[in-house]
Amino acid sequence: MLLAIPNVLTSEQVAEGRRILDAAEWIDGRDTAGHQGARVKNNQQLPLRSPAAEQLGQMILKALANAPLFMSAVLPARILPPMFNRYGVGQTFGTHVDGAIRMMGNGNSVRTDVSCTLFFSNPDEYDGGELVVEDTYGSKSVKLPAGHMILYPSTSLHRVNPVTRGVRVCSFFWLQSMVRDNGEREQLYRLDRSIRALGQERGATDAVVVELTSLYHNLMRLWADA
Repeated sequence: MLLAIPNVLTSEQVAEGRRILDAAEWIDGRDTAGHQGARVKNNQQLPLRSPAAEQLGQMILKALANAPLFMSAVLPARILPPMFNRYGVGQTFGTHVDGAIRMMGNGNSVRTDVSCTLFFSNPDEYDGGELVVEDTYGSKSVKLPAGHMILYPSTSLHRVNPVTRGVRVCSFFWLQSMVRDNGEREQLYRLDRSIRALGQERGATDAVVVELTSLYHNLMRLWADA
């Protein structure tokens, strides 16, 4: 499932984030790439433990905790600290797949089920730089307004097209879902959205709403690793 989450950050949060990011010290993005990724990666990143990354990472995680669409779509079990990258003119990240397992700072491992990109640059600030995600649904080119986020399965091949004008600034991170399978996770998401819509129309105690809610939670019991 490839899904856009609008307005994760307010315009004020985006402006503050850009102020911090524009003043930060960036490093070569290949320093954090795996064996395959380093061969096709040409960008800049913030060091993970930099004050800017930690401050903005906390802002993002707090915003996501209050984003019902995000919670419904990904059913997070563990979220890695947000990271930040920047692409100037000529920079790109060729086709690759994200590593299956990443380590958290506390020594725990995270299975990367869902990849997330949160935009800090508006589309009119740069040319090129599209995130292109390839999966069973075909190839999708993504370029969202600042403050919006795209989610996609970490199993997908993806790339960032070369930037030809301006600068593309984003946050990116991964999470482990309580539901490992992308297809099962998508079905739960669609069912949850239908239940919410029907509940608004008929009320939460309507017999059909109650029955569908029961089905949702029984599927969660069947598919989830709590």
